[in-house]
Amino acid sequence: MIMMRFLLKCLAVTFVTIFLTGPLLAESEATPIPLDELPFKVGERLTYSLRWGVIRAGIGVLEVHPVTETDGEEVYHFSLSVRTTSLVDRFYKVRDRIDGFVRTDFSGSKLYLVKKDAGKNLRDVEVIYNSEEGFAQYSNFGEEREPVEILPGTLDPLSVLFAVRSIPLKNGENVELPISDGKRVSMGVARVRGTKRITVPDGNYRTILVEPDMRDVGGVFEKSGDSPMEVYFSNDERQLPVRIASEVVVGKFTADLVSVEQVPEKDLKKFEHPRVD
Repeated sequence: MIMMRFLLKCLAVTFVTIFLTGPLLAESEATPIPLDELPFKVGERLTYSLRWGVIRAGIGVLEVHPVTETDGEEVYHFSLSVRTTSLVDRFYKVRDRIDGFVRTDFSGSKLYLVKKDAGKNLRDVEVIYNSEEGFAQYSNFGEEREPVEILPGTLDPLSVLFAVRSIPLKNGENVELPISDGKRVSMGVARVRGTKRITVPDGNYRTILVEPDMRDVGGVFEKSGDSPMEVYFSNDERQLPVRIASEVVVGKFTADLVSVEQVPEKDLKKFEHPRVD
């Protein structure tokens, strides 16, 4: 049971935190990026099979929602939901959702929401990013922590994935940026390692391999020996995250792309939250 709890914690959190990297736009250069010029569109839905070794343990879904507003400012809205399979539900049921709201020029996040329903591990987290005053305010079920200082351009752990998709990846480059979950600030670093052809349930892809540096994560994310964490983006204009793989102290984890859908905007449900218009 203890190992199963480690498993589900890793699956849910690893699927988000591996993206502690991406391009940082200088404030002086930040301009809105039109949706029709981005590699993803409103209604994009990416579904992943989450595995621990050979065990199919869960399903993850990444979605792009309509542009909305928070605090009177237009933002892109992304979400990630993670749930365990019916078999794993018998041991440790997980139903988690994460939402990221970022300025339309990717110059910084505005809001980050986490709802966790995993056994006794319940969370209702809200992180407000105040870039003008340089801090992020974290609260869980309305109980606030001490604010943390953030740097210009700080992104939340989900929106950074879409930021990196918006910039061409080049072999041999190292990229870094500040990222915060409201409790701490890390300088995420990634190394672009070249191309590789891989096969996932959605098909055969030529990919770009990116290795994020996870040294600041620690705990169950501590790597086994020199094994890197690997993220494979499709080597095309969409730069889809096709596979995520990591070998940590509790085993081998992979998230493989199962399907790519484009949901009509009229069929998308309106997101309800007091800070979102």
